[in-house]
Amino acid sequence: MNTKLTLTIEQTVIEKAKKYAKDKERSLSNLIENYLKALTNESDSNEIELTPIVKSLKGSFTAPKNFDYKKELTNRLSEKYL
Repeated sequence: MNTKLTLTIEQTVIEKAKKYAKDKERSLSNLIENYLKALTNESDSNEIELTPIVKSLKGSFTAPKNFDYKKELTNRLSEKYL
């Protein structure tokens, strides 16, 4: 359920925030809501809200069952830097 909230914020901050929201193709309400969610969820859980781009990529790759991420990362970084 959405509830209306009245805030008192400096005019220059509001103008900059509105421009930022427009550039990101989001509403100012959405930006503030997500900021408050992130602020209040810091200590609540480790659950991360996925962005639309990440959601679209989810499931597009399946690693083999015996895939050792740490070993593979070590090998690749060794190849790159050594």
